[in-house]
Amino acid sequence: MPTYCYETKKGKVFDRVFSMGRAPRSIVVDGQRARRALSAELQSVPSSKGWPLECLGSGVNATDAQELRDVLKNKGVPTRVTNDGNPIYTDARHRRRALKARGFIDRASYC
Repeated sequence: MPTYCYETKKGKVFDRVFSMGRAPRSIVVDGQRARRALSAELQSVPSSKGWPLECLGSGVNATDAQELRDVLKNKGVPTRVTNDGNPIYTDARHRRRALKARGFIDRASYC
């Protein structure tokens, strides 16, 4: 069954599972009315599930952190990089683009 996203007026996003075609336009969560948030559903992983993600596996040595920032920016994928050299990906799409820009393939990500 698919997951649908709902957002309150304060901007808090919730996800709920409904049968295909049975998702209501709005729900009540914690006493607040939340309307269906199509833009949140277009994200490959809802932000409540681990994004942004600091990736140790595609990190570099701390002395090369600035070089990594520059390379990704020049390739059109601006990315925050920690002082330790680990890139911080904002969502799955950003992660795929940054890895591709560096010539990496993550076979476990199915992309």
